[in-house]
Amino acid sequence: MTDPPTFPVSIKGVVVRDGKVLLLKNERNEWELPGGRIELGETPEACVAREITEETQWKVTIGPILDTWMHYIDVAKKYVFIVTYGCHANGDTDPVLSHEHKEIGLFAEHEVPTLNMPDGYKRSIANWYHWLREDTPELSSHGI
Repeated sequence: MTDPPTFPVSIKGVVVRDGKVLLLKNERNEWELPGGRIELGETPEACVAREITEETQWKVTIGPILDTWMHYIDVAKKYVFIVTYGCHANGDTDPVLSHEHKEIGLFAEHEVPTLNMPDGYKRSIANWYHWLREDTPELSSHGI
């Protein structure tokens, strides 16, 4: 009997502040959401909060799960199970680029579809913008 396939789990956060989403450019020149692998004994919410702080120096409050999917990374020839959470930024400091990524950026909602990024991330970002508008209708008049 063979063992069932295993794959890493990555917990990502969609952080929108002042109408713009926080993204990081990885070594494959793709934009991605901040986050990373969950550690044994860690909750998904604690994981995404820790990873966002490590990668950007931003503190966040974790909101709802937005999406889950299996993502195949061509260059690594492996699958990763992705879970995305909507997150609220605490404070107004500029994000700080860590050694883990090549670039950091804040993008308006209309810019996201044109970025080099997996479709699952684009879907999660769209879900969070929609959720924010539904949850706080007055944000629609502020460009969110």
